[in-house]
Amino acid sequence: MNGLSNRLTLGFASLAHTYSHMFVLFYATVVLVLESEWGLLYAQLFALSIPGAVLFGACALPAGWLGDKWSASGMIAVFFLGTGMASVFTGFTDSPLMLAVGLSLIGVFASIYHPVGIPWLVKHAVNRGRALGINGVFGSAGTAAAAIVAGVLAEAFGWRAAFIVPGVICIATGLVFVVAIRAGLIVEGEQDAAPTPAPTSGDMKRAFAMLAVTVTCTGLIYQSTSYALPKIFDERLADFVGDSLIGIGGLVTLCYLISGLTQLIGGELADRYSQKAIYAWTQVLQVPLYVLGFGLIHPMLVGAAVVMISLNVMGQPAENALMARYTPLKWRGRAFGVKFVLTLGVSALGVALIPVIHATAGSLDILFLALTAFSALAFVAAILLPSARPGLANPAAAPAGDD
Repeated sequence: MNGLSNRLTLGFASLAHTYSHMFVLFYATVVLVLESEWGLLYAQLFALSIPGAVLFGACALPAGWLGDKWSASGMIAVFFLGTGMASVFTGFTDSPLMLAVGLSLIGVFASIYHPVGIPWLVKHAVNRGRALGINGVFGSAGTAAAAIVAGVLAEAFGWRAAFIVPGVICIATGLVFVVAIRAGLIVEGEQDAAPTPAPTSGDMKRAFAMLAVTVTCTGLIYQSTSYALPKIFDERLADFVGDSLIGIGGLVTLCYLISGLTQLIGGELADRYSQKAIYAWTQVLQVPLYVLGFGLIHPMLVGAAVVMISLNVMGQPAENALMARYTPLKWRGRAFGVKFVLTLGVSALGVALIPVIHATAGSLDILFLALTAFSALAFVAAILLPSARPGLANPAAAPAGDD
């Protein structure tokens, strides 16, 4: 039963990861439709998503605390049901104010996954890097699917369908999850499936200080890119895709689908080699790519975006494994809550910069320069992380199948 429970844990955690990224990004594509339907400027409409983006990160800490104190699996059920209902509500709104409320509710419920779901997965994973890599692919798939799902549903049935249809599916997933818990198919373990020796107090403090910097920078990059890419492609590749919402959404989806697969590579590397080294290299290699992206107004921008996003997400399994290594089990939900307050809450400043930059400069070109600075700072902090001590080496790879 443990093997089945662990596989179901990975399966539902991965679906939840997909939904958490997908639902908060539907609006990044839908807003392109509302510009003409509601007759408002892009900057005005995009600003409606900022409270939800902030709450997506800010609510991570209380969600992580509840996961530690109450029930991680219970919070995952709340995630599925709450996110689905909030999305359906958003689809029925008929004013900018109510739309902002709906997007904020999506942000609140979607915030549950990262501080609760990732520690829940780590706890039940034998091969942490592999499990985090697989889970990361599903998260990237959610980011990738958001643009094309929203684009197809909005063009075929209207923008409301882009929230209502996925919302109903999310609710149905939540009901299946609750049945699996009640039937005993998913068993909540008391200890880590792959325990590691406790780190020293000094290593913990140093790791948390440096990871606070890196996760903020990597979150700023990921959030800014995922929200801004539809508009960047819309402006720079108009001659290539025309004004087709499906064409723009398709390119964004292509970028995230391809790059998401690199997390499998990142996960395997995190199980076999120095997590610190993998993490540092993925940060520094992004620097020249953002400089290149600043000047690309050509279909080659799509290829550059794939590599940029790939490097950003490839380091995430190592990042989460490092967080788990330096965090005691009983504090892990709260620790990941702090991480995602930084990654998703503070990094919402990057999202807030998008309408400001666009309204001021008339384009999002300057954003690439900001991303260059963030990746350089993340590299410096990553190389200052503590090196693995002999007792804290990566756990030996265990037989596949019980992730």
